[in-house]
Amino acid sequence: MLDSTGFKRLRFDDLFSQMEDKAKESFGDTVNTSVRSPLGIILRIFAWFLAIIWSTAEDVYNSGYIPTATGNNLDRLGPQVGISRTLAQWAAGSLEITGTIGFTVPAGTRAATKSGVVFETMADVTLTTGTATVAIEALESGVSGNVAAGAISVVVNPVPDITGVTNVVAVTGGREKETDAEFRSRFDLSVAGGGAASVDALRGALLRMPTVRAAAIIENTGMTKDAAGRPPKSFEAYVLGGDELEISKAIFATKSGGVEAHGSISKQVADLGGQLHTVKFSRANEVGIKVSVSVTKNAQYPIDGDDQIRSAIITYIGGEDAAGSYYNGLSMGATVVYTRLISVVSNVEGVEDMILTAGKTSGGLGSSNVPIQVYEVARARAADIMVNSHV
Repeated sequence: MLDSTGFKRLRFDDLFSQMEDKAKESFGDTVNTSVRSPLGIILRIFAWFLAIIWSTAEDVYNSGYIPTATGNNLDRLGPQVGISRTLAQWAAGSLEITGTIGFTVPAGTRAATKSGVVFETMADVTLTTGTATVAIEALESGVSGNVAAGAISVVVNPVPDITGVTNVVAVTGGREKETDAEFRSRFDLSVAGGGAASVDALRGALLRMPTVRAAAIIENTGMTKDAAGRPPKSFEAYVLGGDELEISKAIFATKSGGVEAHGSISKQVADLGGQLHTVKFSRANEVGIKVSVSVTKNAQYPIDGDDQIRSAIITYIGGEDAAGSYYNGLSMGATVVYTRLISVVSNVEGVEDMILTAGKTSGGLGSSNVPIQVYEVARARAADIMVNSHV
């Protein structure tokens, strides 16, 4: 039923009870509605189908609200505040190709990591000096395409004129489709975007960009420089992900005139009159995380159990594993939760007990949460995760 308190679904037992009461009202209190009687069977069949209809009605009701909508129904609410679900994205970067001077490497040439992650070149490139750099993109979407610098070394279809390939810098940008929980969280953070010239409006404008994973705004309202060097009456946007020029345009379109946008990255943005303006912002500061775990194992513990533990921790925190794969992990400003670390290690088969400590690479280890500032993002490396397993 639907009343001032909301929608309440009638379940099978509720429906059958009402139908049984109505049957007794119509045919007398002695009417047989037991589970084996003809009338009882008919009533239960109808109650079962009506319960399905009530369940569908509840889903329709819940689909109109952000906390309860799921899937495509949640997607349809996003445009109300100018955002849409971030779909799976392909990792992209650059590839340095070495070979015969003057040879033209055609677009679509494929290279891969030793673990089998394949990339292809996006344009033709000529090896004018025997070496050239070209843009590449992963063949498959998702975090598997995020690989560390130097991880790409295999020419998938070898030709005599190509002698080597490598990625000088990490290939990034790959991610899985945004989950309902992630989209719902970004929805809540973006609702301030209807205004302008406020901290919430700036953050909302940045979060509505599909490739931006997180954003934070720190402002200096004083008349002197603050401890971080921000000028008086200025703000600094810390952004995780996204294209630098597009970020600058979003900041310029939202900020108040005359207020300085401070940061380490500077871009020129033109206004409607064609006049150029300097817009600055900063990337999220990466904070190294180290973890030490001593595991008591049983007979089900796999041979590569230590590596599985390292991979599980890096997948949760984010960073680079031993194979060179890069994981997005925690968002900017998210605390490294101690109990979550214990949980991901416990999910590895054969783990009986453990002693786990964690901390920043710049400090000591402890048995508590690792706090991360709103403009920082936690990152871990396989080399910083020490695993000791014993019976």
